[in-house]
Amino acid sequence: MPPSPADDPKTLVSTEWLAKHLKDPDLRILDASWFLPAAGRDGRAEYEAGHIPGARFFDIEEISDQRSELPHMAPPIEKFMARMRAMGVGDGHQVVVYDGSGLFSAARVWWTFRLMGKTDVAVLDGGLPKWKAEGRELEDMPPIVRDRHMTVSRQAGLVKDVTQVAHAAKLGLAEVIDARGPARFAGAEPEPRPGLRAGHIPGSKNVPFGTLLNADGTVKDPAALRALFEAAGVDLRKPAITSCGSGVTAAILALALERMGHRDWALYDGSWAEWGMYEDLPVATGAA
Repeated sequence: MPPSPADDPKTLVSTEWLAKHLKDPDLRILDASWFLPAAGRDGRAEYEAGHIPGARFFDIEEISDQRSELPHMAPPIEKFMARMRAMGVGDGHQVVVYDGSGLFSAARVWWTFRLMGKTDVAVLDGGLPKWKAEGRELEDMPPIVRDRHMTVSRQAGLVKDVTQVAHAAKLGLAEVIDARGPARFAGAEPEPRPGLRAGHIPGSKNVPFGTLLNADGTVKDPAALRALFEAAGVDLRKPAITSCGSGVTAAILALALERMGHRDWALYDGSWAEWGMYEDLPVATGAA
């Protein structure tokens, strides 16, 4: 099969594209598999058992700001640079990120690279499940790594904190879009993290990340994505702030917005893990 006409090395590439470029000397592949505890899966163990040839493992929990009490917050610049250098990822590299779910955690790493000013990074459409379903090559050996210098320029506009989100939501300055499932958004089921209130940020709109995907785990085309956001009541003329449980699937919404050409977006890094923790912040329940 030829590469998809929708291939874009700055957002999303097909398995065909990756197979064609697998031997490119400046390609770096990252396995960003991360799973919720309820899944009973271990991303690193699965990587070690079999991964796309040349892939390095990007540990979302370890490559984070571990000074924060919140889960897997964006890493400090210095830590990101040190970890990437140790993994042999640096300036001039085209990065492709995938995960073991199809599309779940890979977009979070795509966003992290964008936050650090690196734009030559794409998510593998359909991820490892699609790669494996097509009978493509896997290996269980770690890659040979050589240090590569990386320069970083943090793009502060791509991330929002709780104060900024509260201000934007209260004044209607941006559309806050929540990637969690409808029941969690409505507050009809408890949060998986103990101690969090149930519900959503008042005025936010619900676009469950799973609705953005086709049956094979690939991302829907830009027209279909736009229709989903509009059907959820999102005003695409406004800036967007994406949110979820802990900032992972919010990045899938960000990737979708970027694919649609809606580039005025940011990610709420603390997401509901932070908002739901503060008793003085308002919480809405119900479907809207």
